[in-house]
Amino acid sequence: MLMKIKGIAASDGIAINKVFRLEAVILNITDAKVTNVEQELKKLNNAIAVSVTELKVIRDKTAIKLDEEHAMIFDAHIQIAEDPEIARQVEDMINSSMVNSAHAFKTVSEMFAQMFESMDNDYMKERAADVRDVARRIIAHLLGVALSDPTMINEEVIVVADDLTPSDTAQLDREFVKGFITNIGGRTSHSAIMARSLEIPAIVGTKNILDSVKNGDLVILDGLAGEVIINPSEEEVAKYKAKNAEFLEKVAVWSKFVNEKSVTLDGKHVELAANIGSPDDVESVIKNGGEGVGLYRTEFLYMNNDDFPTEDEQYIAYKMVLESLKNKKVVIRTLDIGGDKHLDYLPMDEELNPFLGHRALRLCLERIDLFKTQLRALLRAGVHGDLHIMFPMVATLNEVRKAKVVLNECKEELKTEGIKYSDTVKVGIMVEIPAVAILADQFAKEVDFFSIGTNDLIQYSFAADRMNQKVSYLYQPYNPSLLRLIKMVIDASHKEGIWTGMCGEMAGDQIAAPILLGLGLDEFSMSATSILQTRYSFSKLTYKEMKEMAETCLTLGTHEEVQAFVENKIKGE
Repeated sequence: MLMKIKGIAASDGIAINKVFRLEAVILNITDAKVTNVEQELKKLNNAIAVSVTELKVIRDKTAIKLDEEHAMIFDAHIQIAEDPEIARQVEDMINSSMVNSAHAFKTVSEMFAQMFESMDNDYMKERAADVRDVARRIIAHLLGVALSDPTMINEEVIVVADDLTPSDTAQLDREFVKGFITNIGGRTSHSAIMARSLEIPAIVGTKNILDSVKNGDLVILDGLAGEVIINPSEEEVAKYKAKNAEFLEKVAVWSKFVNEKSVTLDGKHVELAANIGSPDDVESVIKNGGEGVGLYRTEFLYMNNDDFPTEDEQYIAYKMVLESLKNKKVVIRTLDIGGDKHLDYLPMDEELNPFLGHRALRLCLERIDLFKTQLRALLRAGVHGDLHIMFPMVATLNEVRKAKVVLNECKEELKTEGIKYSDTVKVGIMVEIPAVAILADQFAKEVDFFSIGTNDLIQYSFAADRMNQKVSYLYQPYNPSLLRLIKMVIDASHKEGIWTGMCGEMAGDQIAAPILLGLGLDEFSMSATSILQTRYSFSKLTYKEMKEMAETCLTLGTHEEVQAFVENKIKGE
């Protein structure tokens, strides 16, 4: 019988295939005692070693298949597997209680996972899932049980699971896995992000998909609408095949714009850039016709290291990006650690609300040594291209002024040391705190550009944690109040003769983009895979139409009203 299930559209596309249930293997763990402790400890060490080897293979394959940023998920998993404190506690339990290694590892790892879950920090809470994922792998080896292996899929299917761990998702083969559907998850979960990078359709958060399908069932996965159709009729299959053909035709049309300029129907040029996390991501920027980099997240350079990267290590990474883009603009954000991003080698005090705490520029202005190392590397790299330095999490004018003082000190140091550097580097700030948006006219006198970080600006404007599903309805990028804040920032920048870009998720949103251009946004920085669709969309509308559209949106009252209005306008209704 035909059945429809709604979920969250996590990755665009449509797939029609039979179901492959990727189910968690049951690990039967008992509290049986052991007589040979030494043998049990040897068994433990072997299981950890094998697991680390497997994780390293997955990590390397992810780096090749996707990029270094996604591969770093498995660096964290390797660190968990090799954590000496977890191993010590497991060994102590085996020695003291003579309990079997699987039981001991389950007990200790669960204690660590629950400790992470109890923290008032979304990033740390997410680490609980990582601990359980790694523990499950090690325990399976201790029990001699084979885990579900996505690499064994050798026919075209749609994978259905309760959830997909990062290691599951990284091992999906696009040749055979045409999409996936999960019970849990959201658009920002690891699995959703990886699906978009793999360019396969995905729906998450269906709640009950596993209860509704069995292996071999035919399903339609509509990743455009977030809808699953189970056991569809021939008519339904034909309808969605046509819809998929229409979508693929659009993708083919978008691909023709790779070497085109980003211009509206009436000839207004707009800059479409990409967000990256490492030099390896530049290839995707070029492949998708990016006009530069609007956000280089340098924290991944730190997170992928066992210690603070040296000035020379940073210089080489920044130089690679600048040279690869051949004098196209590259905006590099200074270290944005804190909130949901931490370094194992940088102890930080536990905070009740780390997103509003000691992070990003606030941390750098306290740790001038770290700040100067990065700024010196950036200034040196600046001779190799069009470098723009951007400070994150700015709240006050004094923070900007202090940061500029440190930057100038670095210039003087390099000059004294006879080291070549760029004295023409542009300096800007991220606008992600409402206080800065409101005072944008004053900030615009101090910097060369603004870049609006909408992910944080939205959560701070609506007092709603964007990772909290219970208030996810308050993630409202089209809300007129937010649009008015954005307009204030753009108008203030233009009055002072500087430009404003956007590097949050909203920049690549196909409903938001025409509104933003109509408001006067100068640069859009997004996932590289969104550039061509956005370039195509702009080519079909006039700047005059988008300005009129934006003016109307500012007069509306709700997020939903704006969305409906823009959708109708785009359709020509």
